[in-house]
Amino acid sequence: MDNQVQLISDGDGLAVIGNATDVERFLLSEGLPSKDLGVQRLKSVFSTGAAAAQAGSEIAANSGRWLKLTKESAERVKKFGLMETKTPGVSHAMVGKPGSIKNWLQIEKGAGSFLTNPGLLAGAAGIMAQLAMQQTMDEITDYLARIDEKVDDVLRAQKDAAVARMIGVDLIIDEAMTIREQVGRVSEVTWSKVQAAPTAIADTQAYALRQLDALVEKLEGETKIGDLATTAKEVESRAREWLAVLARCFQLQDAFAVLELDRVLDTTPDELDRHRLGLRIARRKRLDAISRTTERLVARMNAAADAANAKVLLHPTKSPAVVQSSNHVAAGVHDFHGRLGIESGRRPSEARRWVHAAAEVRDKALETGAKGVDAARSLGSETLDRANSVKGKLSSEIAERARRRRGGEEERTEEG
Repeated sequence: MDNQVQLISDGDGLAVIGNATDVERFLLSEGLPSKDLGVQRLKSVFSTGAAAAQAGSEIAANSGRWLKLTKESAERVKKFGLMETKTPGVSHAMVGKPGSIKNWLQIEKGAGSFLTNPGLLAGAAGIMAQLAMQQTMDEITDYLARIDEKVDDVLRAQKDAAVARMIGVDLIIDEAMTIREQVGRVSEVTWSKVQAAPTAIADTQAYALRQLDALVEKLEGETKIGDLATTAKEVESRAREWLAVLARCFQLQDAFAVLELDRVLDTTPDELDRHRLGLRIARRKRLDAISRTTERLVARMNAAADAANAKVLLHPTKSPAVVQSSNHVAAGVHDFHGRLGIESGRRPSEARRWVHAAAEVRDKALETGAKGVDAARSLGSETLDRANSVKGKLSSEIAERARRRRGGEEERTEEG
């Protein structure tokens, strides 16, 4: 049917499937950028029999595009009311532009070939998971190029054998991804080359996380501002290096997962959906482990910045340096999190200038002094009042005694 497309979402991305013209028209009208879904690869889900022939005709008749869901695009497609399907984590909707209606609307006509065929739906979800991981891999490539950290140089400088093996794994997986791109599948030969890769990658990730924890411990051991400034600068440089290593580890793990899903799709398609969900859970655990360690580092750097700010008057050059290093680390972690899809907040620490701190101390001193002056003035006034009162009393007593003496003298004069 014309002017009708199917929407499939796995929470991370959205697939738009239908006639090529309708798909392009829908994406254009909604302002959604996209890339090719590659639905033709789903032919391997069905190999023989009537089911294969039917599925093949359905696949041939459809075109597919995919886009990563952002907050904006997710809100834009929310209006179409995607409903949960029997495939875990996957929702679906049929939308169309019937008659003279200008806007695309949710429709109930026909459930859609992918919804009625569990194999096709699971296969589409598997491909969507691959595209989401490849998107992250591209973003990590941009991240590594921008921060200009040479991951290989960092790894070669390490004496740990497990870390050194990562360089070879890097080359093997890159080769496998290149062959996959040319052939369109992962053959048994290609798969046999990369099977041992996850162990080396996991060892390197664990090592990098331990190095970041060691930086946190090093910061905790410093109490003097001068030493803290030196350590913070070192942490700033070392943290950037190990974040780059972690990014490359995550990128290679996603690449291996893409190869793994291809292999499952090619050999045991019935297990594709369960395998996809398993990889999703494992990926989330890796993200959580990375998030915990990097957030600890940021928290420790923020604490160092707070300590430095409190002593800026005594250390007018060292304290701002600590704050600057703290902000650089926090910004680097925030950028790193964004590339991996980790939500995080960043609290920059404002370096207190020496003159501001000095002015603050001066103001406090003046405030205290003013209170002292007021108290002294009050005490002086009270003393003066009491003195005047005593003075008046003494004057009255003296005047009275003088009056009495004059009276006595006058009486004696009269008697004489």
